[in-house]
Order: sequence, then C-alpha cells, then structure tokens
Amino acid sequence: MALFKKRTVGKPGEWYYCLEHKKVEEGPECPAKDRFGPYASRTEAEHAMQTARERNLEWENDPHWHDAPGEDQRG
Repeated sequence: MALFKKRTVGKPGEWYYCLEHKKVEEGPECPAKDRFGPYASRTEAEHAMQTARERNLEWENDPHWHDAPGEDQRG
C-alpha cells in the first residue's frame, strides 16, 4: 500500500461535476468514480445532471436497445 496517493491533475479549463458533493469543480478534485466530465466550460458542468437525464431518456427509447428477444441483430 502506497503511503502517498498520486493525485490526478487536471488541465486548466477542464470542468467536472462532483456527484458526491453536488458541485462543479475546476480540475478533478474528487475521485473519478464520483464525477462527470471533463466539460469544456463551467456552464456545461453545471448542467451535467440534466444532460445525463436527457441521454438516459434517449437510451431508454432507443429502438435498437429494446429489440424483441431472439430477433436477428444483423439487419
């Protein structure tokens, strides 16, 4: 076990949304498992949860995802 953890360093201008603290961060402050990003702007990071909801809805309504069992996928 390492005594010191190597901290991930972000690039200037990279924004993240921390799922644990529910806040926007410049650079990765929290572990990767607890954040969305990187985003190009603070505004994009602020809307991370809305973007995720929209993408989930698109995915749930994707006809390719909900094919009937046993249907041929080679189409």
